[in-house]
Amino acid sequence: MPSATRGRHAFIALLLLAVTAVWGWTFVIVKDAVSNYGVMAFLALRFGLAALVMAPFARRLDRGAWRTGLGIGLVLGISYILQTVGIRHTTATNSGLITGLFVVFAPLWNHVIYGVRSRAVTWCQVGVSLVGLMLLTGGVAGEFSVGDLLTLGCAITFGLHIALLDRHSREHDPGSLAFVQLLASAALFILVWPLSEPLVLPAAGSVWAAIILCGIVATAVGFTAQTLAQRTLPAVRTALILSMEPVWAAFFGWALAGDHLGPPQYLGAVLMVAAAATANVWQPTVSREA
Repeated sequence: MPSATRGRHAFIALLLLAVTAVWGWTFVIVKDAVSNYGVMAFLALRFGLAALVMAPFARRLDRGAWRTGLGIGLVLGISYILQTVGIRHTTATNSGLITGLFVVFAPLWNHVIYGVRSRAVTWCQVGVSLVGLMLLTGGVAGEFSVGDLLTLGCAITFGLHIALLDRHSREHDPGSLAFVQLLASAALFILVWPLSEPLVLPAAGSVWAAIILCGIVATAVGFTAQTLAQRTLPAVRTALILSMEPVWAAFFGWALAGDHLGPPQYLGAVLMVAAAATANVWQPTVSREA
């Protein structure tokens, strides 16, 4: 491999690693933001901004892209509602680790919807991740919170989103499909916003900062960096870098939010990250949106 190509690959890998760090950081940022501002309002502004940033990249908005993107975007929106409501009632660390299980659920959705046979290793990953989840949340002792349950629901629906996206993404221009998904999610949040929360803009500068960071960097730039990596780097290398997201979430939860894990929780976290990492390696088409 020429040195220029190696240098480009190294730059893209570092860029993607930085993006996964931002994704992990946003669990703390979002938890702080929605403690002071409404969930639907936050999501509407975040995804509205992200759709606006992605609009110039929507170059082929045909009927198929609209139809597919709207359907997949609604699933994405439901996933973010579950995740963001859930993070109000659990720690940033738990939210990041549990959300990372979406890579385990994606092949199961492929099996349910499209009849793609799940290999034995997939069921092993599911079992390991569930054991890890019980250890992390103390579920056996009755400590499984509402927030953990909602976040598990978001991991399941994120898995559905990835299965649908994997099936249909090759049929449409990626920029157009991404834009329609973000627009559909934003429309869902805008419709629900006045039904659940006051129609007011954020008063705190920290909430605006969170909206800008999440909308532009975590969603628009993050999506672009991931797409670039998947087109350039080997699939296994990309997948392993993406698997760092829950690790970053746990780190920032500890460093910034004061989250603490006991020995059983650490073991559970290791099992969940291991299940997600191996699912990524053996299912290299699995990707993350936003």
